[in-house]
Amino acid sequence: MNDVRSDTAELVYTRVFEAPRELVFRCMIEPEHLTHFWGPVGMSTPLSTITVDARPGGVFETIMVNDSDGSQYPTRGVFVEIVEPERLVWSESNSGVTTTSTFRDLGGSRTEVRIHQANVPEAFRSPQAQVGFTSSLDKFAGYLASLTAGAGTRQSGVDDARPSDG
Repeated sequence: MNDVRSDTAELVYTRVFEAPRELVFRCMIEPEHLTHFWGPVGMSTPLSTITVDARPGGVFETIMVNDSDGSQYPTRGVFVEIVEPERLVWSESNSGVTTTSTFRDLGGSRTEVRIHQANVPEAFRSPQAQVGFTSSLDKFAGYLASLTAGAGTRQSGVDDARPSDG
């Protein structure tokens, strides 16, 4: 479940993944991982279209491709803050969105990820856009499960999304 506060143009997504925090964090900044889950269901993000320079002032660029018609959706952000493995902040100049991802170690190879987006344009706040975003988190849970299978951790991602007060 997501906490959507359309009056303040903010979105908050919280999800618990069955994977160690360091792995979850690495997956968010390494193109070799991002290519497996970046984008909603029905979209893919080829490795060749991902650029990550994980340092303050470094770029975060992707091009999502619609699997059915080939249309492309570029995203370009600039990292504002990186605190491994706890926090990522980037800002997208074209949309004005600032995304802060916080990674909390819950113990037992479980990680809570809280994604807070500020200055979210109305089009990104639609129910359809939010379903797309959460489907990306579903893909991420599945990818993490494939990485941790056989590593002594539970294989299925656990959705523990809940409203957050910001």
